Amino acid sequence: MERLPQQKERDTETGQETSEQEGVRSCPECDSTTLARSADGSEISCEDCGLILEEEAIDRGPEWRAFNAAERDSKSRVGAPTTQTMHDKGLTTTIDWKNQDAYGRSLSSEKRSQMNRLRKWQERIRTKDAGERNLQFALSETDRMASAMGVPRSVREVASVLYRRALEEDLIRGRSIEGVATSTLYAACRMEGIPRSLDEIAAVSRVERMEIGRTYRYISKELGLEMQPVDPKKYVPRFCSELELPDEVQSKANEIIDTTAEKGMLSGKSPTGYAAAAIYAAALLCNKKKTQREVADVAQVTEVTIRNRYQEQIAEMGIHD
Repeated sequence: MERLPQQKERDTETGQETSEQEGVRSCPECDSTTLARSADGSEISCEDCGLILEEEAIDRGPEWRAFNAAERDSKSRVGAPTTQTMHDKGLTTTIDWKNQDAYGRSLSSEKRSQMNRLRKWQERIRTKDAGERNLQFALSETDRMASAMGVPRSVREVASVLYRRALEEDLIRGRSIEGVATSTLYAACRMEGIPRSLDEIAAVSRVERMEIGRTYRYISKELGLEMQPVDPKKYVPRFCSELELPDEVQSKANEIIDTTAEKGMLSGKSPTGYAAAAIYAAALLCNKKKTQREVADVAQVTEVTIRNRYQEQIAEMGIHD
């Protein structure tokens, strides 16, 4: 059927609007008059050959280009994005420590004294009450521990959100700020699929392991966090990397974990110890032997744990020591 100029139809199968748009009568490539506009209305294309006839793409980025961090900072006209890892979400003004004006010229002694007083008052008014001071200290502790463990930024954001929720629901009363901050960081690591053992968390924290576990269980229950058991395979890549073992050992360890877990051997076992034993067994099978002491030091478990789990795993797989 020949379409009339400016005639619009809607395809019953695709739901696309088909029309002969203003200024475009036919496709210059195949002379087809079947033209369609995309769902977001940014393009007009030929349905027969796919040629893009018109596009109205909007570039929402800056009009300038930068090739390194220094150029980006010098050309940017806006501040940093908001973040949950700061108690004020990064929205307050920061007075630069440089005693220079907008043209780079040094300030007079009188102006320098004035700026020093302003900086001092700026730091004081950033926290208006005890609750904000509590939050500021807790988030700085979370950031310190996350940096020490080398976890990504997403984990810090999730931990900060969990701590804010705990603060809003008054779950911190009667507990130490460091203990709750450490517990929320541990929960965030598990939620983001980057598990860290309680021993690793306690190594960078200022509270005891027992208190971290007790506070974590309380926070998890009160906030309704549905935590799945940690998969031992998530520890395998990190442990193998620290032991400098090849990929074949990692694959074999994952195979051992899958085979034995299907038979119910993982229930009630520590995931770090289970992963360490599988790595030890896989290294022996691949002729890349590591001592139980070396594996235990990396996994932060005892040699007895590795020995017991190792014996159980090889017995279940029918492998003779």
